[in-house]
Amino acid sequence: MESYDIIIIGAGLSGINSAYRLQTELPGHTFVVLEARDCTGGTWAFWKYPGVRSDSSMGVFGFPWYPWPHDANMADAHLINAYLGDAAVSRGIDKKIRLRHRVSGMAWSSEEQRWTLTVDASASGGAETKKFDAKWVINCGGYYDYDKPLPAVIPGIEQFKGEVVHPQFWDDGIDYAGKRVVIIGSGATAITLLPALAETAASVTMLQRSPTFVFSLDGKDAVANFLRRWLPSSWAGSINWWKNMIVESLFLLFMSSCPNLGRKLVTSETRRRLPRDFDVDQHFNPRYNPLEQRLCLCPDGNFFKALHQPNCDIVTDTIDTVTETGILTSSGRTLDADMIVTATGLFLNLLSSIPVTVDGEAVDGTIGQRYCWNGGMLEGVPNTGVIAGYTTATWTPGADARVRMFIKVIRHMDSIGATSAMPFLDPEERKTLPKKPALTNSSTYIVHAKERLPLVADVGPWRNGSSWLADMWRVVFSSVTEGMRYTVPEGRAKGE
Repeated sequence: MESYDIIIIGAGLSGINSAYRLQTELPGHTFVVLEARDCTGGTWAFWKYPGVRSDSSMGVFGFPWYPWPHDANMADAHLINAYLGDAAVSRGIDKKIRLRHRVSGMAWSSEEQRWTLTVDASASGGAETKKFDAKWVINCGGYYDYDKPLPAVIPGIEQFKGEVVHPQFWDDGIDYAGKRVVIIGSGATAITLLPALAETAASVTMLQRSPTFVFSLDGKDAVANFLRRWLPSSWAGSINWWKNMIVESLFLLFMSSCPNLGRKLVTSETRRRLPRDFDVDQHFNPRYNPLEQRLCLCPDGNFFKALHQPNCDIVTDTIDTVTETGILTSSGRTLDADMIVTATGLFLNLLSSIPVTVDGEAVDGTIGQRYCWNGGMLEGVPNTGVIAGYTTATWTPGADARVRMFIKVIRHMDSIGATSAMPFLDPEERKTLPKKPALTNSSTYIVHAKERLPLVADVGPWRNGSSWLADMWRVVFSSVTEGMRYTVPEGRAKGE
């Protein structure tokens, strides 16, 4: 059995960033990164659909400790994947990563005060089961299931004679050139797919049940390019990161505080970028306010530019049935198709489908009844960080705030000689707390995951913040003893 102080699960963006934070802020602790796939990069090595890219500014989506080096402000997946690999190598993190090490089980023992992980390893070419143990585990496997998307009921889809593709399983063998393509969905994936497919497809129609907000972002960051020209790269990167973080924070504050003005701003910009006769009120007037779902971004307005082309269209309607040759909508419109792309959402899964037990009792299946402690730990689960970023803002700052809070807990444990830290609620207090979903985002894939996501009360530490400024304030100034039970070697419990 291999023993470490800390095990990180996942070598994507959150895992690499967590490894950096551990290496710099807890230098006396040993750690390893276990990655199930045969490469690093997580999401950015996994998705293959045409045009796959970031939907945030890379100036803040990238790491503050490793500046984004390219001109592209919203980057293609292959550039992001290469950047993550370079970042890991630059800090020696790559030497801590074990590829083809899939965690198939996690078991906590209160008697031993440690986690035991069962790992299916094929790094040497053959299948092998290994055991690892650790004081702490940081789960950075992301928040969606790689093996299955969100199930979507599409009437009659089984009788379609053309090709049905889900973006999650796109591969290089899929040919859409010269074909009539219908994309079902209106989220970030659909917004990315439409202009990319339109380059060679005969026609591309985005069929959306309801509209979404779409906003254009400059394809290149002029400020970053100016800074890189005149300053050392580390200075330029740091200044640009703070500039982007402040701009995003202020923008999000404005959109959430003044939703009506925010709606007018986005709608006005949308109208300006579309053809004069385009029905903006029908196709770009969502039922929800900005930030109740993620604001979809497109570089240099490429999504709107595509809609100027004769081979692109949006239809806002519901599906009556799929036929052998296309889709019949509820309003009676027929959409002929050779290919249907079902961009219908992700299947959220907070613990990467890993069976987790605490003293023999299963955690998975009960997450929906557990409260979330400061966005990164689960009630009743000791010595475990669950790292996920923001869903309505840029991912990385949120993921970074979570791991820094977890490190603060570990430091406190070290200072008092504790062997475990477990978010804990007194049963009487628990009865008085409201039960709110950890994610208030009203996107379909998040609403469908309600039972698989923890609860929040938005009081004390029982919250899942969505504002980087507020989260970092808590990282610096909040107490790590409130709502937390610490166990010391003598067996005493130190809590609030």
